Amino acid sequence: MDLSVMFFGADSGAGRGTGSGAAEGAEGAPHAQAAPHSRTYDDILTVARTADRLGFHAIWTPERHFQQVGQVFPSPPVLSAALAVATERIGIRAGSVVLPLHHPLKVAEDWAVVDNLSHGRVGLSVATGWHSTDFTLAPDHYEDRRERTLQAIPELRRLWAGEAGTYPDGTGQPVSVVPQPRPVQGELPLWITTSGNPATWEAAGRLRAGVLGATVGQSRDELAEKIARYRAACAAAPDQAGTDAHGRVTLMAHTYVGADDAEVRRLAAAPLKAYLASYLRQTAANRAADARESAELTGEQTAMLAEFAFRRYLTWGSLLGSPGTCAKMLADLRDLGCDEVACFIDFGIGRDEVLAGLHRLAELREAAL
Repeated sequence: MDLSVMFFGADSGAGRGTGSGAAEGAEGAPHAQAAPHSRTYDDILTVARTADRLGFHAIWTPERHFQQVGQVFPSPPVLSAALAVATERIGIRAGSVVLPLHHPLKVAEDWAVVDNLSHGRVGLSVATGWHSTDFTLAPDHYEDRRERTLQAIPELRRLWAGEAGTYPDGTGQPVSVVPQPRPVQGELPLWITTSGNPATWEAAGRLRAGVLGATVGQSRDELAEKIARYRAACAAAPDQAGTDAHGRVTLMAHTYVGADDAEVRRLAAAPLKAYLASYLRQTAANRAADARESAELTGEQTAMLAEFAFRRYLTWGSLLGSPGTCAKMLADLRDLGCDEVACFIDFGIGRDEVLAGLHRLAELREAAL
C-alpha cells in the first residue's frame, strides 16, 4: 500500500470566502491579523520537498473556488507546475480537477505542461463539483455536471493520447485540433473523485479509472461494500487505456502521527474541529442545499456537529495518533482493499508539527516494507 501526501485546504486566515464570513480561528473568532497566502505556498513547497526526500508516493492538491476553506487552491495545474520543479521523484496529482468547469482541451494542454516539467509524474483525479458557487465559472454546466464529467473522461483520454478533437472555432465552424505540448506519458493516470455515492464507484470501475474517496463520513462496512462494487465493475469493463482489471483505490484520511495519542488529540482537536465547522458552513451556503429547504445551522449546532464528527473520526478512519495507533489503522485500510492512502495533513496543524508527523509516518512506512 502506497502512502501519499494530500493538501485539501485549511483556511490560512488570509481572506474572506464567498458566503463564508470572515476567516476564523480555532475558537470561531476572526483573526486579528491574517497570515499572507504567500506564506502558505512556502509551507506547501517545504512539505512537498520533505515528502519527496522521505519517499512518499505522490502529492495531491485540490481545486477550490471562492470559499473560506481552500483559498490557495484555485488552480491545480499552476501549483502543480511549481511542485514539479521543486521535487524530483514524487508523483504530482490533482485531487481533484472539477472537470465541468473546464474544456477538456484546456485540461489536456495544462497538464501536459506539468507532465513535461515533472518528466512524466502527473496523475489526475476528476470530480463533478458540488458547490453552486464554484459554477460561477461555468453556470450552464451545473445541473448536468455529473453527466458532463463522465462523458468528458473518454474524450480527455483520447486528447492526451494525441488524437485530434473536432470543435467549433471562433467563427462557429468545426476545426480539428491536437492539444500541445505532447505529454511524457502516453496514457493519463486517471481517478474519479467520490464523496461516497456508490454509483460513482461503479462508474469509475466501468471506465477503468482509479477511485479517490475518503474514510471520513463512512463506516468500514460501507467502504468495504463500495470497494467490492468498484472491483467487480472494473473487472467486467473492457480495457480503456486506464488501470488494470483490479483498479486502484485511493482513500483520503486526516493524518498526524504524534509521539503519543494524548499529544495528538491535544494538538489536533481545535484545528480539526474548526476545519470541520468551516466545511459545515460551506455546505450550508450551497444553493443546492437551500433548494432542499435545509435550515441554516446556528453556531452552537455547528460546533456540536463538529465535535461529534471529531470524536467519531478518532474511532475509525483517521491516522491521528501514536505510531502504534496509526500502524494498526494502516493495516486495517490495507486489509479493506485500499491501494493508497492520501494523508490529509493541512487541516490546521502548524508546519513544524506537520513535518515532524511526516517523518514519523515515513518511519512507519519503512517498517511495513
